[in-house]
Amino acid sequence: MVDKDVFITEEGLQKIEDEIEYLKTVRRKEVAERIKVALGYGDLSENSEYDEAKNEQAQVEERIAKLEYMARNAKVVKEDDLNEDIVNVGSTVVVKDIETGDEDTYDIVGSAEADPLEGKISNESPIGAGLMGKSVGDVAEIEVPQGKVQLEVLKISI
Repeated sequence: MVDKDVFITEEGLQKIEDEIEYLKTVRRKEVAERIKVALGYGDLSENSEYDEAKNEQAQVEERIAKLEYMARNAKVVKEDDLNEDIVNVGSTVVVKDIETGDEDTYDIVGSAEADPLEGKISNESPIGAGLMGKSVGDVAEIEVPQGKVQLEVLKISI
């Protein structure tokens, strides 16, 4: 696997580190206990509890590996490095849809901490990528699943 930089805010990195700690100290123990109990049921060839516990163990280990990869390759975007002149990872941007006049506010974050339901969009998403590097007054023409949208940058803050 080729290492790829993961852009992330300090808050996002802390969440990743907290989840790694939880998975290693709590979830691993819970899953190990489930495996131990399932082993007590006897014949492993027809032991669905054992199979489920082993699958869960694999999922936990996979999640730990993914989070450790992200933490290892994290490029933390510090507020001191940001300015309010251009959109970048860590910026909060207010945009207006030119066609509809609707205004939206987005926090531009790295893909590791994107959460569209909370207004946190990835710098790699179509809208996030389209807004990167823009200044107040710029209009970004962005290809989205519904077609093309034109978003005017109204405000950038940190």
